[in-house]
Amino acid sequence: MRRSIATGFASIAKGFLLHRHRVQIGNHRTAPSVSRCGFCFWIRAFSDYRKILRNGLQFNEALDLFTHMVHSRPLPSIVDFSVLLRVIAKMKRYDVVISLFHQLQILGISPVLYTCNIVMNCVCQSCHPFRASSFLGKMMKLGIEPDLVTFTSLLNGYCQWNRIEDAIALFDEILDMGYIPNVVTYTILIQCLCKNRHVNYALDLFNHMETNGIIPNVITYNSLISGLCEIGRRSGAAWLLRDMMKREVEPNVITFTALIDAFVKVGKLLEAKKLYKMMIRLCIDPDVFTYSSLINGLCMHGRLDEARRMFYLMKSNGCYPNEVTYTTLIHGFCKSKRVEDGTKIFYEMSQKGLVVNAITYTVLIQGYCQVGRPDVAQKVFNQMGSCGAPPDIRTYNVLLDGLCYNGNVAKALVIFEYMRKREMDISIVTYSIIIHGMCKVGKVEAAFDLFCSLFSKGMKPNVVTYTTMILGFCRQGLIHEADALFKKMIEDGFLPNESVNN
Repeated sequence: MRRSIATGFASIAKGFLLHRHRVQIGNHRTAPSVSRCGFCFWIRAFSDYRKILRNGLQFNEALDLFTHMVHSRPLPSIVDFSVLLRVIAKMKRYDVVISLFHQLQILGISPVLYTCNIVMNCVCQSCHPFRASSFLGKMMKLGIEPDLVTFTSLLNGYCQWNRIEDAIALFDEILDMGYIPNVVTYTILIQCLCKNRHVNYALDLFNHMETNGIIPNVITYNSLISGLCEIGRRSGAAWLLRDMMKREVEPNVITFTALIDAFVKVGKLLEAKKLYKMMIRLCIDPDVFTYSSLINGLCMHGRLDEARRMFYLMKSNGCYPNEVTYTTLIHGFCKSKRVEDGTKIFYEMSQKGLVVNAITYTVLIQGYCQVGRPDVAQKVFNQMGSCGAPPDIRTYNVLLDGLCYNGNVAKALVIFEYMRKREMDISIVTYSIIIHGMCKVGKVEAAFDLFCSLFSKGMKPNVVTYTTMILGFCRQGLIHEADALFKKMIEDGFLPNESVNN
């Protein structure tokens, strides 16, 4: 394993050297494209490279500076090299930092703990989990003892790689080794636990940090509030908001948006609007996610004109709607059968240069079907491919359902056959829609043939499919067949629902 890791580093270093504008370190020659004047500039600039680092660098400039630093005699200190590595790490060029560190070792420049911590963080951010433990072992071989910063980087790596058990085990080891975790260490693990819905463990850890006198920050609170909202514990999340304000930890837009979205999703629009007003009073500007959540809540309650006013308010406040915001408002109008208003928003979305995806098209298609205009729905559907948003299975299902609902079963069957010939991934939902459409126009025998074909395709009917077919038999007076299929449904483990009983 160590040999393969070393080979990997050598490969990265080799690729990096080829990328280095063909500068040949061995004989101190620069590429022909670098003029003598430019070279002199770098010689002069290098004498004050600390000032250059303070003023900021572009990526290519940072690489050029590294080249001139390794050519300098005497060589700069490892601290100076470390500062440059840190600058490149901030650019998120993690593999480059790892490669440059390897070059320093080849040159015989020994790292210090500060250097190793920079590299450890890059290793943990570079999506190569096996490198992290290897690098930790390398540090120890060099006689450099890891500190809390080292272990916190490793902990962050485990969390990013979703290795929760390893992260918890490492946290316990940190405590066993006598280190006192800081707010960053605690928050990283709390955030990871919340994202994976282990909120109770996260709350235990939150209490543990308070017992140890570690004050949580806004990121700690936001992680817990988002985690609690995600699992429906809104009262606990609201308590945390009060707690953080009591401790004078200032909430931010993420804090409020998580709570607003949680209340909107359960229909508590009044509470969501109170939170919105509170954040305005605290001079916290709502972002596109805050506005989108509130617009969604207003649409859910049928308050469409108010939703549209908020839509234009966010634009006047310099917060521009995204695809989700537009689609939410279009869906609200279409659901309330105000399809023309939804269409106006749809065209405005296109004119703004936003990408109209299959979800937005599907919403509009469904709207036209609901108001009895399946012909327009099909025109919208036909535009999708040429507009760079090919329909997905949900779009097909919505159109098929709309056609059947409006009595255009023949058209639905043509599209269904097209889907089968194209060998599309047709779900049981699609089959249920077509079976329902056939039964609706009296083609019960053909519907039952399609129903029976499901088993040969390795597809199992669900309760909706069974119910649809049973009701089809009942409408045709085929009670014996309906009763037999009802018994089959029970044998397959499905309980009768209201539609069957009725």
